Amino acid sequence: MSQPASYTKVAIAIHWLIALLIFLNVGLGIFMESFPKSAPGHDAVLFYHASIGSLIFMLAVLRLLWRITHKPPALPASIPSWQQTVAHALHWLLYSLMFLVPITGYLHRMAGGHPVSFFGIGFLPVVLGKNEPLRLLTDTLHVCLVWVFCILVVGHIGAALKHRLIDRDGVLQRMLRA
Repeated sequence: MSQPASYTKVAIAIHWLIALLIFLNVGLGIFMESFPKSAPGHDAVLFYHASIGSLIFMLAVLRLLWRITHKPPALPASIPSWQQTVAHALHWLLYSLMFLVPITGYLHRMAGGHPVSFFGIGFLPVVLGKNEPLRLLTDTLHVCLVWVFCILVVGHIGAALKHRLIDRDGVLQRMLRA
């Protein structure tokens, strides 16, 4: 069986960089929630969490633009059409969450009256004022979307491992080599 074509080097680099940043930021978010807001270091963790979230958003924009202008390699014909449909839907859900999670985090900070800087370089635009009901809503949305994202990422990883270990159809290798 011939190996399917690979993604481009740029697509592969952006994929793995975003994946690394998402794992790091989920870890920071969980760590941040594990100790009181008054604890030393809480603000520093929040600073990096928000900055990394902003970076994920920017890279997601770049990734989406790349995806729109560079057709991804086709899935092997051996994959049933229903699985291809599910795979495409999962990918677009992951793309959506790469935007929605940082946006809800950003709006949460704004509604709490806290500007968000990007690694101290400057503050991102303030798009709304302090608003406690919106802060609470965006906090809940942010956390719920993160959990949905985590569940979908586990499914994505599980599907990739299935293709590598069971199907042996080269699907995972498309994102490992260019």
